[in-house]
Amino acid sequence: MKIPYRDLSIKNLILRKELLQAVNRVLSHGRIILGPEVRQFEKQLMQFCQKKYAIGVNSGTDALYLALRSLNIGPGDEVITTPLSWIATVNAIAVCGATPVFVDISEDLNINVDLIEAAITPKTKVILPVHFTGKLCNILRIMEIAAKHDIFVVEDSAQSFGAHINGAMAGSFGHINCFSMNPMKVLCSYGESGAVVTDDEHLYQKIMSLRYAGTVNKENCYYPSLNDRIDTIQAAMILVNLKYLTKKIELRRKIAKFYTQALKDVVICPEEDDSSHVYYSYTIIAEKRDELKEYLCSKGIETKIQHPILMPYHTAYRHLSKFSIPVAESLVNKILCVPNEENLTFKQANYVVNCIKEFYGAC
Repeated sequence: MKIPYRDLSIKNLILRKELLQAVNRVLSHGRIILGPEVRQFEKQLMQFCQKKYAIGVNSGTDALYLALRSLNIGPGDEVITTPLSWIATVNAIAVCGATPVFVDISEDLNINVDLIEAAITPKTKVILPVHFTGKLCNILRIMEIAAKHDIFVVEDSAQSFGAHINGAMAGSFGHINCFSMNPMKVLCSYGESGAVVTDDEHLYQKIMSLRYAGTVNKENCYYPSLNDRIDTIQAAMILVNLKYLTKKIELRRKIAKFYTQALKDVVICPEEDDSSHVYYSYTIIAEKRDELKEYLCSKGIETKIQHPILMPYHTAYRHLSKFSIPVAESLVNKILCVPNEENLTFKQANYVVNCIKEFYGAC
């Protein structure tokens, strides 16, 4: 049996037809740049995330960068974040000229909120948490800390669209909240795309300008910036996928429940609590991780490590001061993502489980 980690082809003929119809509508009206589907997408995003304003942008990386730019983050400023994320998180900080400050993670792979206050200095302007794997971090406590110290929170919700705490959605907590919607994400487009949401009208207006080369009314440039607009075609296709989001998350949660029940005595599985996990990835913590990965590959099962290099240990950031991140340093050598896309069949999921059990001699 061959099981890819992610199969991005569209096998659902009904969905494929709807996507092609959405593209055809854009090609017919010809408003390829910031067409009506963009505003429709933004309105639905505002409603979904319970925020007053939404801005479609070219990628999740752009969303983070524009969020920080709108807050005037730059040289001399510090931004607290996690060491475990895709490199785009810290790149957005660095490209603004600010200094990233890494706080260790907890066993759930999210930033350890108990360590944040000790990392705050007079230079700290933003806390940038990541909801890793689709599970919300302790964002309520982070908001309390930020309010106490009068600093901003920018949520990196790239992996967590649809997750919530008692109905309060990912992206509804921070001062600015950022999403990625590339083809791997739970709510996806078919290229690069992303979004920013906020309740602050001033920040909204500034980000709207920054995404369009820093112009106001598409004419006068107020802020040096680049082209970070979302394509109308991508917005149109996201609108189609938004209709299927609830079902997609339900299917991923069923797969996750099956995995957890079958594997909880073999590896450390993600835990569900008052955060409603959307399982962007189903990430286990496994002893002999590299050997397990190789074994599963020999059985036709593709797995991923997200992400094998902690952000402060990338070549571009080795000049920074050393940070105390022992939990991240330990867990990064044990994390492994197994196939969990919504199209995975029970037969395939059972095969993955049996192969993992075989590796550990737990059959």
